[in-house]
Amino acid sequence: MSKLPISCFIIAKNEADRIASTIRSVQSWVDEVVVVDSESSDDTVRIAVSEGCRVITQQWLGFGGQKRFAEDQCRNCWVLNLDADEVVTPALRDEMIALFTAGTPAAAAYEFPLELVYPGEERPRPWARDHWYVRLYDRRVARFRDSPAHDSVMTGDIPVGVLRAPVYHYSFRSYDDLKAKLSKRMPLYAEHSASSLRIALLARMVIEFPVNFVKYYVIRRHFTGGFNGLRYAWILASYRYVKVAHMWRSRSKKATTARRQSVGDSHTVIDSAAIRHNSIAP
Repeated sequence: MSKLPISCFIIAKNEADRIASTIRSVQSWVDEVVVVDSESSDDTVRIAVSEGCRVITQQWLGFGGQKRFAEDQCRNCWVLNLDADEVVTPALRDEMIALFTAGTPAAAAYEFPLELVYPGEERPRPWARDHWYVRLYDRRVARFRDSPAHDSVMTGDIPVGVLRAPVYHYSFRSYDDLKAKLSKRMPLYAEHSASSLRIALLARMVIEFPVNFVKYYVIRRHFTGGFNGLRYAWILASYRYVKVAHMWRSRSKKATTARRQSVGDSHTVIDSAAIRHNSIAP
């Protein structure tokens, strides 16, 4: 089978236990696989090289910045982005092959579903289709957003095509791993979130956990995952609350700093007036 004119790029750090599965899910049918490694201390680089990838080491530029750097390393205009914990299913592979076999794709960007796989499981839970992302696109038309906290493809007003088959997402190795990941991510998300009034954040802190628990457990159907689904929804809702708490704390610190600076400026004005008064006093 001739390979598709697609460059698959993967950003990675310390993914030696997972990245081979990601690479093997695309290696036989894409033109090249590019791995951008942010200074792994395990065997990630060695494994990627042994799997036939082109590997580039790049210090961390933030989520969007790292993916934009990786886009620039690709030799093809059409690119497929995967994370090192994602595996393209045979059904999605076949959809992409059919898409390019028919000629130039009709759209310049395509989205497809990512289905979360719980630790210790091989397949997603029933009805797991709750995230859709643009990951296959012409980089002359669409690019990843240059954000330190978020990694989404900016498509503007161009039509986005849809592929129905999923990628399997082995997002976390254990629930402790999930908590550790969220502990790092939530302060970053809070730092780069839109500014909100502290009173609004206080109101959100009251409802953030129950609203997000319903979102994950019911709306995104983690109830079909049994105890794993319950545990996942509980953890995600808890850390969404943590994000809002970080936002409130950050806004409070800024307000306190601004108030102190304002008081300091007032004292400076008073002191300056006193100096002027003393200088003209008989």
